[in-house]
Amino acid sequence: MMQEFSHIKDDRAYMVDISNKEIVSRYATASGRISLTEPTLESIRSGTVEKGNVLATARTAAILAVKRVPEMIPMCHQIPITSIDVEFEVGDTDVTANVEVRSVGKTGVEMEALTGVSVALLTIWDMVKSAEKDDTGNYPSTAIKDIHVVKKIKEQLTNQ
Repeated sequence: MMQEFSHIKDDRAYMVDISNKEIVSRYATASGRISLTEPTLESIRSGTVEKGNVLATARTAAILAVKRVPEMIPMCHQIPITSIDVEFEVGDTDVTANVEVRSVGKTGVEMEALTGVSVALLTIWDMVKSAEKDDTGNYPSTAIKDIHVVKKIKEQLTNQ
């Protein structure tokens, strides 16, 4: 049996019509991590990275990215974002980014959460890339991994 994709019709990509969908409360959280060297992680912990506060910058970048998803992903609808929360965990070998997005609307927020995580991790990489480069200008220890949706919830509103 062939998988049916909601954004493809007659071999053409199109934006799905959501006008008849109900307005509901929507929530998604996504996570991902970036592997870094121990000295870089210590610099993040101690706040001594040359470019500035890595996690504060990555948090701001994630929030901005969530708000711009329809501009980057062609078939995503503009939706009313009601809340964005970005958290980081600095471990022994990596930094984990968790992004939670909430909306009240007709379509989900998982792409927004995934985009927030991706941009947060890319921002971390950008902030520390000078410390992560080896003698050849490459990044043998740096890698973005495991970006995924952790949880997605859709709940009927009680006051409609």
